[in-house]
Amino acid sequence: MNDSLTKLQADMNACRRCLEAGYEIAPGAIYRCGTVRDVMLIGQAPGITEVEARRPFNAGSGRRLFQWLGQAGWDEAEFREKQYMTAVTKCYPGKGKNGKGDRVPSKAEQALCRPFLDREMALVKPRLIIPVGGLAIKLFFPKSAKLTDVIGTAVYFPPQSLTNPVNYDIKTGQWLKLADFQSLILRQAQDKFANLPADGRFLVPLPHPSGASLWPNRPENKALIAQAIQILRDIRTAWRL
Repeated sequence: MNDSLTKLQADMNACRRCLEAGYEIAPGAIYRCGTVRDVMLIGQAPGITEVEARRPFNAGSGRRLFQWLGQAGWDEAEFREKQYMTAVTKCYPGKGKNGKGDRVPSKAEQALCRPFLDREMALVKPRLIIPVGGLAIKLFFPKSAKLTDVIGTAVYFPPQSLTNPVNYDIKTGQWLKLADFQSLILRQAQDKFANLPADGRFLVPLPHPSGASLWPNRPENKALIAQAIQILRDIRTAWRL
């Protein structure tokens, strides 16, 4: 089958798999296909305000997310215009059972939507992937890994590991702590980015920016987020993303 972003978008927009399987979702895929698409940002699932505005990370969580990305050097309007924003599941899953917060998509829903994410990755071929929140992070990192284990780290996938661009296996890359990442790029003081690989792919996770989550507010976790932002800033500058 000849695939293209246009066909993928049409298929995502028309999809009713979860609804037909009995899940009480609000059908209608929410994503943003920018003009450049060097960066792919993967969230958990759209919320109700994202459905209303028809754009990812629209409300409070979006404000916090773009504060972080702004500190890394990305202007929100430019990022939305140029980069690719998607989620593990594309449709609003509805409210949680207690009526507070949004429902986490089930494993079955994630499986039904997974082919779309695979096609997105294959077609976009991003140089940098930013998984946001636990659900997206677990696509790549061990299920047993805690946020404190992964936030403030990066994974570098060398070009030879991307023969198949749909590569979720971090064992084929280098999992780098901030100090390891800095040693990778700080080869010469006068040329900060001399040793940053020119090709391949970076993966840099961020926690979910929802105001309902207390995790980002803890001082020790703020320090980890600051490390992640520093890594993103260095990659963006070196690769002119």
